[in-house]
Amino acid sequence: MRSGLRPHQIRALDLLRASLRSGKRRPVLQLPTGAGKTVIGCAVVSGALAKGNRVGFVVPAISLIDQTVRAFHREGITDVGVVQADHELTNPHAPVQVCSIQTLQRRAYPGADVVLVDECHKLFKAQTEWMADERWRKVPFVGLSATPWTSGLGKHYDDLLVATTTQELIDAGYLSPFRVFGPASPDLTGVKTVAGDYHEGQLAEAMDKPDLTADIVSTWTRLGENRPTLVFAVNRAHARHIQADYERAGVPCGYVDAHTTIEEREDIRQQFHDGRLKVVSSVGCLTTGVDWDVRCIVLARPTQSDMLFVQMIGRGLRTASGKGDCLILDHSDTHQRLGFVTDIGRSKLCTGKEKKSSGGAREKRQKLPSVCSSCSFIKPAGVHECPSCGFAPKHIEGVAVADGELTQIGGKTAQVPIEEKRRWYAELLGYQQLHNKNPKFAVANYKNKFGVWPDRKHDVEPREPSPEVLSYLKSRQIAWAKRQQRQAA
Repeated sequence: MRSGLRPHQIRALDLLRASLRSGKRRPVLQLPTGAGKTVIGCAVVSGALAKGNRVGFVVPAISLIDQTVRAFHREGITDVGVVQADHELTNPHAPVQVCSIQTLQRRAYPGADVVLVDECHKLFKAQTEWMADERWRKVPFVGLSATPWTSGLGKHYDDLLVATTTQELIDAGYLSPFRVFGPASPDLTGVKTVAGDYHEGQLAEAMDKPDLTADIVSTWTRLGENRPTLVFAVNRAHARHIQADYERAGVPCGYVDAHTTIEEREDIRQQFHDGRLKVVSSVGCLTTGVDWDVRCIVLARPTQSDMLFVQMIGRGLRTASGKGDCLILDHSDTHQRLGFVTDIGRSKLCTGKEKKSSGGAREKRQKLPSVCSSCSFIKPAGVHECPSCGFAPKHIEGVAVADGELTQIGGKTAQVPIEEKRRWYAELLGYQQLHNKNPKFAVANYKNKFGVWPDRKHDVEPREPSPEVLSYLKSRQIAWAKRQQRQAA
């Protein structure tokens, strides 16, 4: 199987062998989304079976048992038993036993010479008690995770093995590059922090205010390029609200939460992949174990958690045919707070004893990215000229905020070339003529777009509107409709 592995996967296995040879019995393999965690896990299982060893494989939810078994079968590992009441694959004599944390709470531990723990950053009492049992001290427990940064994880595991990084996988073509656009910062004043992240109820209230947060639907209409999109919301009410906004705008939108059944989720996945659903609004799930073809991520849920942030962005970083990059529309200010997903990492496990002022086990806070004041593109720290629009601000001024749009965050508006303005005016006139609009339609929308009235020198003929202009006008229609709804309410 080694011959078919990628270089970083071979490196991961070599690091694991070296760790075990050194006497470690609780190593963690950090594997970014898209690194091929399933392939590496199967390679570990195959190696153990080749030596005549029995293997236990633990997943964090019952819903992932069948998915794991199917993955083993695809890799040729078919002698697999499942530790779960009434499961058709129950076979205590099989050399590989797949079980969930929920099962461990009620059943005896499966016999094993090595145990793999999937998503090991999720600490469960049943799992840690198993690992601490004196009878199991010498049995290797290998943790697998894209984000093994949980506080206290270092109390239960003894070695962090980082075989590759998200940036290295992007550079090698195994993950998709990404672009990020961000609105003006949401006002989270008064939102308390509980257990290292924002208080959910207060956060939902703050994020559901349209005058404080850029309008998600109109922004997606302008910038989302009609891509298959996942939206991450704060709670169920917020996610349902977002779904309703998309539906009112004529955009088919699904909804998934932790209570959505496996059958319903599979149906939504199928509709998403065949284009019947353009967007899926989610809360509390779709952050792990999801291999959907996602090409746009909407962050409508601010977070202080590196782990949650990396897991959410990771849903859009898988490569796919025809996918040039992943577009991220950050309505949460999280990139300005935590940096890019490629900036986040660790070199050791967190025991929980690290000083809070140092950010736990997170070494050295990198300089944070900033937002282009012209196009809202989020630039890497230290980059002056915007890679997206080329604007290079001369000095910083105040913040301009427009209802329902990704807006300027500091700095002057970019100087738009006169020919670009003339094109827009001509296409606005064309739309006005095509749809028999009020004679003031073109000049009013021009003023709204550029902040000034059309120059008298713009002596242009009406022109057929481009997709860019049509998307802009549609976003204004959505914003207007939402204002009417708020006023009526």
